[in-house]
Parts: sequence; structure tokens; C-alpha cells
Amino acid sequence: MFDDRSDPTPKFLPPNAPIMVVGLRHAVFLTPDGEVEELPHGAAVKRARAQRPILVHTPASARRMKSDPFPAHDLLELFAFVRPAQFCVPTPRGLALATGQSPSEDLIGQAEALAEAMKRLLQELATLPREKRSRALSIAWPMARGQWMWGIPVLAALGGDGDGPHKFAVYEGLKIWKKLGEWAEHAPPPPPGNNPVDPKDARDRLKKLLGEGAEDRPQQADYASAVCSAFAPRTAEGTPNIVLAEAGTGTGKTLGYVAPASVWAEKNDGAVWISTYTRNLQRQIDQELDRLYDDPKDKRLKVVVRKGRENYFCLLNFEEAQRPLVQNPHQAIPLGLIARWAATTRDGDMVGGDFPAWLTELIGSRFTSALADQRGECIYAACPHYSRCFVEKTVRRARSAEIVVANHALVMVQAALGGLDDASMPTRYVFDEGHHLFDAADKAFSAHLTGQEGAELRRWLLGAENKGQSRARGLKQRLESLITDRDELRDAVNAVIVAAQCLPEQGWLMRIHDGAEHAKGPAETFLAHIRAQVMARASDGDRGYSIETDCKPAIDPVLASAADLDRALTALEKPAKALIKIIAHMLDEKADELESAERQRLDAAIRSLERRAIMQVAAWRAMLESLVDATPAEFVDWFAIERQFGRDFDIGMHRHHIDPTLPLTAALAPSAHGLVITSATLRDGTGDEMFDWAVAEDRTGASHMPMPAIRAAMKSPYDYAKQTRVFIINDLGRDNPDHVAAAYRELFLASGGGALGLFTAITRLRAVYERLSGPLDDAGLQLLAQHIDGMDVSTLIDIFRVERDACLLGTDAIRDGVDVPGDSLRLIVFDRVPWPRPDILHRARKAAFHGARYDDMLTRLRMKQAFGRLVRRADDRGVFVLLDNRMPSRLLGAFPDDVEVQRVGMREAIEQTRAFLHPKSPG
Repeated sequence: MFDDRSDPTPKFLPPNAPIMVVGLRHAVFLTPDGEVEELPHGAAVKRARAQRPILVHTPASARRMKSDPFPAHDLLELFAFVRPAQFCVPTPRGLALATGQSPSEDLIGQAEALAEAMKRLLQELATLPREKRSRALSIAWPMARGQWMWGIPVLAALGGDGDGPHKFAVYEGLKIWKKLGEWAEHAPPPPPGNNPVDPKDARDRLKKLLGEGAEDRPQQADYASAVCSAFAPRTAEGTPNIVLAEAGTGTGKTLGYVAPASVWAEKNDGAVWISTYTRNLQRQIDQELDRLYDDPKDKRLKVVVRKGRENYFCLLNFEEAQRPLVQNPHQAIPLGLIARWAATTRDGDMVGGDFPAWLTELIGSRFTSALADQRGECIYAACPHYSRCFVEKTVRRARSAEIVVANHALVMVQAALGGLDDASMPTRYVFDEGHHLFDAADKAFSAHLTGQEGAELRRWLLGAENKGQSRARGLKQRLESLITDRDELRDAVNAVIVAAQCLPEQGWLMRIHDGAEHAKGPAETFLAHIRAQVMARASDGDRGYSIETDCKPAIDPVLASAADLDRALTALEKPAKALIKIIAHMLDEKADELESAERQRLDAAIRSLERRAIMQVAAWRAMLESLVDATPAEFVDWFAIERQFGRDFDIGMHRHHIDPTLPLTAALAPSAHGLVITSATLRDGTGDEMFDWAVAEDRTGASHMPMPAIRAAMKSPYDYAKQTRVFIINDLGRDNPDHVAAAYRELFLASGGGALGLFTAITRLRAVYERLSGPLDDAGLQLLAQHIDGMDVSTLIDIFRVERDACLLGTDAIRDGVDVPGDSLRLIVFDRVPWPRPDILHRARKAAFHGARYDDMLTRLRMKQAFGRLVRRADDRGVFVLLDNRMPSRLLGAFPDDVEVQRVGMREAIEQTRAFLHPKSPG
């Protein structure tokens, strides 16, 4: 270790560089002595390369100037160091707000705000308590040695004078696992009680959550009362109480279900699992729970956010990433920023938690997302950091929590496996975003015999086959210490590894493109023949996109190679099952000899082998057998070539349940005692109430449950007739990209920004973006775009929310995930009616679910979701425009009953949009 000096003297030593803010047409430079200069983008890029300016978000600044990235003092890096695990929108306005300033609209004001933000951040470092300053200094030293742009100013602010520690000791500060607390094992909790929730208690709890002087919302109180039925005691085994609750936007459903859920948890010493489809909503619910637990320490004990292991920071991966530091000291910069976050984070969640998503673009996925356990390589108790592991801490906290905020994907896997990390299962669930249960179950209970899936299983079993290029740990490495002196166990592991050679090897895609004669092994040969069948039966118009074909009648080479692959998979399945049997026997026979850590590792090995190998191989073999025999009536199979931007990225055979809520309800019904399934868009909008509720039951699986669901519907309190306008354009050539782009341009200009453009295809989004970016730049409106800007969806939405007049283009993830209250979203433009894609899976489901009405139902749901983004508060106003004159009247049930849908020409829509959003002042 090094001496951090008994009394370091902080200094303010900012970089001798100008501050730079990039506008839509030019950039502003503010020199250290206060001079201001405006330069066009081309000249600004040259100056930036010469002077390494101080700015916010280097990649985004470079993109805006149509330049490659350049060296710069990025204030986001400074913010991430000074305030790890804190939120900041990655723009000059966002940084100003995060540092307690009033944001400026003009570039000069923004530059001045950045100067003040830099000063405040460095002063924060200088005023840290001694212990915290010492920890920050221990991480700043290796970053400075790696030539971090902020190294000298940060060391000066922390009082780090002199040469610092020795070059080997300098990296000690990055070993943050030494400073993290350990979790402790506790006896498993008893099963929860069965006391019901009185609706009066739920209403009282809701009133307390809302606080004194809160707006009176009768619908919210009625909603809280209605969902209490799901918390009643179960009357028979396997028959959970179910409440389907549709709550119109603005009802306040989150606190509406938190009220009875929290009462039940307190009365019964049990946990309620609140499940969402998107990570954004997980984060929002977690924030809302601050109302329930205003003491952060109390909240940490009683609220846990749970996700799959692949979302969490892995300390072992982080330790291994530090091995090359002596040879590559510059890598201490990204690792130092990660170390600052990891030492501060609430629970180590790198996806949607307190990890800043924009940091991945600044320092690269190699030092961010790749540090999570994305590939299921956890070695559990054999890990030297097991007792400090973020995942293990979260698992244990969840066992004693009152509220667990999870996501549908995790809940589905847990239900399918009868528990994730142990055999325990929740008894009470609230499924928010319940309209997505069908899709979530579809993903969870499907099977894919593809090149990517096969190569992933091979890597999981064999580990990295090209040493030096990957940290991937195979089965032998994960069980290494357990098999050293156990010949039977070692032989079984080796047998699995030998059998796994049948799976696709690295470079499989290129070999398959060259033909079956170049394939290695039975899996690659089978995939090559699948590709040949798909290409033979594809139409010419499909060749640039993902293409698929029915499996039957299969060509002879497919059938022959399928038989060979089935034999190879049988040879893999047999030793894998034998390995599980041997491990289970060890657990039983040596129960009195095995230490707790060994027992946990062996138990985890059984669960992971069952999930990652046995279940997957069994599903694959069943699919292969169906190529000869009949496909079971509950499934649909097909072959596909998956493509992105005209290039193949996966090939294989797919199997989905026609109705995926069947396996979902089969998995949930035995253990669940009560389910609340809720959304603003559960029902269809045909106007036939019985049919619309039947659709809700079919889409959520409630129709398959033994006990009928209780239905509840609360209307939105918003005055949509007054607050919104809906226009369908009847004179636009929707297939002409120039006409469509012109429509977006004029509507965005009419609204003055604050506009969301939605697309049913990425290709059309890109075509419009190319035609739109120049004119919007000229008008001073920032244009953001999913799939084009190098930022994740949540970051784009955060920027859109803060930059009041920005415009955002996106597809499904934007449509379903935007929550932007206020004036930042005042216009939505949808390019065309979002009909479902007519693929093989849809064909099967359409036949099973009401024929053409199934198409209409899905389309109305998507339109409902899009329109629902527009008004999020009682004082919001907004316009919804559909650029498709083929919108049939039967789909108008997607909009609230009190909204007049007007079919107008483009000119009238532009004029009415401008007049509605910007009414003239009196006089």
C-alpha cells in the first residue's frame, strides 16, 4: 500500500483547455480566460483535435460534427469519478441540472455552466472526508499513471502531490473487492401467513403513500380496493386468486397495487413480487417505493430489485481484467471509473440500475457489460469473491424482503425451473405491463436449434478454445477443484467435453456459407442443409431480410443430417445426465463430509447443467424427431436465416408454443396463491365488452387458470377530448420515402420539436433520418434516433426528456418504453398502421385465435400503447398523427372514446397541429 499523506492539501488545477459545446450548426469555445468564439463544425473539429477541449459526451459531440472521435476532457468521466452511481443526463443541460444549476438555452450559457460544473465537481473532491478522499486517491493514482485526461486536476483536488505509489502498489486501489462487505447466511424464513388484506386497510395505506394535500383520485382508491382480492387466502391447491385490472393512464396504478401489496407483506411476513416487462419500469417502481420506505436503510432491507445474473457486475471478471495493467497502464482509466462505481453501487446492477448507461459508449463494452456474467460461467462458492458477490447478496436479501421488483423474463425462468437459486417460489405476484405476458412467455418457453445457440452451449461446456482471446471458463474450469481427487467425476466431465465437440465451432457461419462440405461436425452440417432449404424456397424479394420457410416437407439432406445430429446430441445428453447423477450421489452419500461451500457448488452445478444442457438438448432432440414424425399440435416449427442489414447472423430451426400462456400457467398455478395482472391496455378495443375481456384473459393466461379471474377496469382521469388531437392523413403517398420524410419534417417543425417519430421498420426509420437531419438542424431542432445514435434506448429517452425541443425517432422499444411527462413530448407521428408481421408463427396463431380479429387485436394494442405515451399528466397536451390512409375504422377503438379522430390532408394536419400546440396569445 502507499502513504496517502497525513494532511494532503487540495488544489484547484483545471485543465488548460477551452470548454466546447457543440450546437446543431456550429460549436462554441470558451477559453480559460473567458474569451468566446463560435466556429462552424469543420473548423471546430480541427481546433478540438489540436486543443483537447473540455466537453460533454465526446462520441455524441463528434457524431454531431460528422467527425471521428478525438481526444478530449470529457466531463462525464469526471462526473462518473466524483459522483459514482448517480444519475446524469449526458448533455450540457443534463450536467448543469445534475450540478445544481439552471440550464441555459444558448450555447454560450451552456459553456459557462460547464465551467461551473467542472469547478463544483473538483471542489467536491477537495472537500471529501479524509477516508473517502483516501479511497478516491487510491483509484486516481493508477488512472493518472494511465494518462487519464483528468488525472492531474483530480490528483490536485485530492491533494495527491509527488510521484505517488510504486508502479506495482499503484494498482492496489483498484482491488475494491477487499473493501466490500460480506453477506451472511441466515436460516430460511418460514412460509408467509394467509391473512387477507381489507380494502379499507389498502385505502388507508394508499392515502399515507400519497401524503397530505395529494390530489384526490377516486379511481386510484377503487383500484387499490379491487386488487385486494388477489391477496386473499387460496381456497384450493393449484387455484390462485387472479385479478385482471385495467387502469387507464393517470390512474396511479403503481401506488394503487403497492398499497395492498405492502399491507399483505407486513401482515404475513412474506414477499410480494412485482414483475415488469421493461427495465425502465423496474427503475420507476423502485423510485416510487421511496414513498413507502423513506429511510434508505429501511428500504434496503425491505426492497430488492432482482434480475438475471447476466445483469450484475462480476468481481472475478473485474479481477481478471486487471491482470494486464502493468503492461497496459492506460487500461486503468476505464477500470478506475468502474472501480469507483462498484465501490458505491447499491446492488451491482449494470443494466438499468445505478450504472450510467452512457459510460459504456465512453469506455467500451469490454470494460463495462463484458464484466457481467453474461455467459453463465459463475463458479459460485469456488470464487474467491463469493462472500462479497453482488448477485449472492441480492439473492439473500430477496429471501427476507417485503417487496421484490423483478422482470417477466426472470419470473418465467424461475417458474419453469421451480426456483432459481433455491427451491423457493413466491406466492404473490403483481404483473405490471401485463399486456406483455404473452410475449414474455413466448420468449421464455421457446426453443431454438441455431448456430448461435449451439456455439453458446459449446463455449459454456468447453470454455475458450482460442486461449488469450477470451476469459470464458468451461465446465472443467468451473468444477476444477472438485474433480481433482475424484476420478469418477473427472471422467464424467471429460466425457461431456468430448461429446460437446459435435456443436458448432468458432467460425461456423463462414463455413456454412461455403456449403455443407466445409462444415465441421453434425450440427454445422445440419445448419448448412437448413440454409440450403430456406434459400431454395425464399422469394427473390426476401433476399435482403431475415427469411424463413416451413420445415416440411424437408429436403433429403436435412433429414439425413438431422438423424446424425440427433445421435450426436444423444451422445452428449447421456454423459451430462450421468454427471448430474454422480454429483447428486455425492451430495447424498457425503452429506456429513461436504463443507457448505462445496455443497453449494455441487448443487449449483446440477441446476446449471439441467438448465443449460439437459433441458436444451432434450428440446433440440424433440424438434429433430418432429422432422420425421408429426409436430405436436401445441407447437409450430420453422427454419430461418436471421439477418441484420442484409447480412446473416444466425441460422437454424425454431419451435414456439402456439399459446405460450399454457406453459406459463402450468408453471405458476401450483405455487402461486394470488396474481394481479395489470396494465393500461389489457383489453381489446372492439366495443364488444365480453370479447374484449376474453382477449385479456387469453393474452395473460387467465383463461387457463382453474379459478375465474376477477375483472376490474378504471377509466383514465384525463380529458382526452380537450388534451389531445388525432389526425389520420388521407393524401400522403406512404410508399414514397421523400413524401414521408417531408411529412415528418413539417409536422416536427409545426410542433417546434418535442416530437416522437415511430416506425414499423428500421429501414424506413433510417431513410427518413437521412432526409430529416439537415432540415431539423437548420431549424435548430436536435434529432435523436434509435439504431443510429450509438446510445442505448434508456439514454436516448433521458436526453429526449431533458432537451425540451428535441425530436426522437424509434421503433418498438421506444413505443413501449417512453415515459415523458410534460412538454418534452407533445407530438407523436406514426409512419403506418402497425400490422403484425405475416410470418409462420403469426400464421399459426392467427388460425388459433379468432382469425382476422387476431390481426386487428395486435394492431389496436400497438396503437393504444403508442397513443398512451402522449398524455402522462393532467396538464399535458399532445397531437397524434398517423401517416397512413389505409387505417380501417374498425381499429379506431385503439383511441379513447371521447377523442374525435379526424381524417385530414397533410396541410390541414400541419396547421391544426401548430394551432393546437401553440395557440396565439389573446390580443
